[in-house]
Amino acid sequence: MADLSPIEKPSSTPTRSNGAIDPGAKERSAIRKVALDLGSRKISFCEVSDGLVLQRATVSDIESLRSVLGPEQTPARVAIEACREAWHVHDLLVSWDNEVLLVDTTRSKQLGIGQHGRKTDKIDAEALARAVERGTIPLAHVLSPHRRDLRRWLGIRRSLIEARANMVITLRGLGRELGSKFPSCPVETFAKNVRKGKYSEQLTRLIEPGLKTLESIEPELQSIDSELHRLCASEPMVQLLATVPGVALTVAASFISVIDQAQRFRSSHEVESYLGLVPSESTTGGRRRLGSISRQGNSYLRALLVQAAWSLWRTAPHDDPLRLWVDAVAKRRGKRIAVVALARRLAGVLWAMWRDGTVYDPRPLASQQASGTRRAAQTLEFHAAALERASRKRCFRRPSTNSRSVMTA
Repeated sequence: MADLSPIEKPSSTPTRSNGAIDPGAKERSAIRKVALDLGSRKISFCEVSDGLVLQRATVSDIESLRSVLGPEQTPARVAIEACREAWHVHDLLVSWDNEVLLVDTTRSKQLGIGQHGRKTDKIDAEALARAVERGTIPLAHVLSPHRRDLRRWLGIRRSLIEARANMVITLRGLGRELGSKFPSCPVETFAKNVRKGKYSEQLTRLIEPGLKTLESIEPELQSIDSELHRLCASEPMVQLLATVPGVALTVAASFISVIDQAQRFRSSHEVESYLGLVPSESTTGGRRRLGSISRQGNSYLRALLVQAAWSLWRTAPHDDPLRLWVDAVAKRRGKRIAVVALARRLAGVLWAMWRDGTVYDPRPLASQQASGTRRAAQTLEFHAAALERASRKRCFRRPSTNSRSVMTA
């Protein structure tokens, strides 16, 4: 580890203007102000006090900082930017009795990071540490451990499904290039159906590695789906949110893994903005200009909500208020704009259901916006029937079944 010898010493015991010792100031000064710039190869450490840099270091891993941030040291208030390593570093620093501030990276420029065209790990760590001392850190939400686990498994599942889809597209393209057409079938059974056909020796040799890859992906997906079933069994809200038409377990689980706590949002509009589903805006000179959606936040969940909106539009009853609403929007603005608008409203509906602990009930929606929907008087029979319909939606496959795995039901 690099040398951590102090450059400047902290000031003496703080006092009031009348010369008396200020116990509160002493307690506040005892909390060290530290920032870490996390990188894939190096971590930059910086500690400041009273505007002066006390110590710096560049280390290869977080464990190397035990001598300055470990449990035997004075507790510190540590700022780290939200990134891949943030969850592990956060948990480790908290276990060392430090207070961790997770920085919202979308607002990091307002802290001076990258100012004047100068951006290095050392400078970024110092800018963060000075922001900790000023108390101007824009905080990001810290996901609960269970939701992090759910999010990881959903990410692995997404990657395998995308790899499987890309491989099928590649193999179909090769078949067409060599004058053969493979049978139309679900991607899960593509390799099995292709092996039943007779093709030229050149094509057979060419597609064999791809077929083997597809055959190896299916058992892994079954194992992941089984794990996701286990995780969702302890998330009753997944089944509750799946009572919405067009919303299956993948959408519901992804929504919960990203939002984490419904109570941290004050309105449905905040949720929609957090997911990047609200229009971008440039209002200046007294003129308001609205553009396309902002596309901020989790892109995967935003894509799932759009898919769910298409599914809801196709499968919901014709008298469902959401379907009637999107029909009206489509007539005015077109289908593409209408389905994005429906995805935005769907996010608000899911949040309101989660906040109030209710299943999907189209009756209040017929007269109220999702942002104003409160708990409706629902009978136990209505609640149970809605959950029963949701339980029949299939997304995560169990190892004992061969049901088709899709993104939305």
